[in-house]
Amino acid sequence: MIIAKAKRKENIAEYLLYMWQVEDLIRACGLDIEAVKSNIVSRYKVDEATRLEILDWYEGLIKMMELEDKRKSGHLQINKNVIIRLADLHQQLLGSTKFPDYTAEFYRTLPYIVELRAKTPKEEQAGELETCFNALYGVMMLRLQGKPISKDTEAAIRQISRFVALLAAYFKKDEEKPLFGDDGDKH
Repeated sequence: MIIAKAKRKENIAEYLLYMWQVEDLIRACGLDIEAVKSNIVSRYKVDEATRLEILDWYEGLIKMMELEDKRKSGHLQINKNVIIRLADLHQQLLGSTKFPDYTAEFYRTLPYIVELRAKTPKEEQAGELETCFNALYGVMMLRLQGKPISKDTEAAIRQISRFVALLAAYFKKDEEKPLFGDDGDKH
């Protein structure tokens, strides 16, 4: 909760990847609040009131995962909503002539997105942005497990990271002062 709040405010991409990791940690604990308490919450060096707030946050996520049937896989609607907001901003940025840097970065990334989607079974294919986040998360998990990453994958991840970082920077700017009006035009 503490980390999530900070990441949400500073970098939406890091926030989303963190939240996906939290979902997986909760699954690793069997969606059992006592396991979450002993394996995750107990490690926080915080006062008791904050510890209870963190525990309550995890308990809320567990309930959402149960209600949304995300016990074994998938992402919570709150996390899907982040992708939806990012996709909306992505389309606005691409549709505007005011952000040529963003358009150029996207088109440098697009071949990697196409390649990743080609390797994914049809029924599991995601949109462009979710494909990028899936790649970033997958490599993050491989690194955590100490598994090797090929040079081609490293190159793809470097480009995807640059693109997602730029989108996250525009998201933060848009949150601070909207980049577009209701009609999609820049203010």
